[in-house]
Amino acid sequence: MKASVKWTDGRQFVAESGSGHSVVIDGPPDHGGHNTGPRPMEMLLMGMGACTSFDVLNILDKARADVTDCVASLEAERADEIPSVFTRIHVHFTVSGKGLKEKQVARAVELSAEKYCSASIMLVKGGVKITHSFTIVEE
Repeated sequence: MKASVKWTDGRQFVAESGSGHSVVIDGPPDHGGHNTGPRPMEMLLMGMGACTSFDVLNILDKARADVTDCVASLEAERADEIPSVFTRIHVHFTVSGKGLKEKQVARAVELSAEKYCSASIMLVKGGVKITHSFTIVEE
């Protein structure tokens, strides 16, 4: 896996993935940024949320669950001192669909957290406490 990050101006960067997709990452104006994109740590949090959502959807698809929507809402706390690493992250999944079983969704979330989500497992090994919850919405 490869990526490049090019400084453009102030504290703004354009990051490009090895697969050719780009995103603007920026800082707040009081730190020399232009506020034109997410902060670097926000990108890390969003990446973890996408990684675990990817897993949950794959697991539910394999179980032939009729999922119509999945939203992962993440809340993170960071250390007060430098480096301001993540100390806690809570992920709440809102999974919508037809006839979804609580046990099935719980198992998908558990498997992602404990076995499949490389991003969250890496953060846990680094000392971040990650918790999960979910709500099922019947459609």
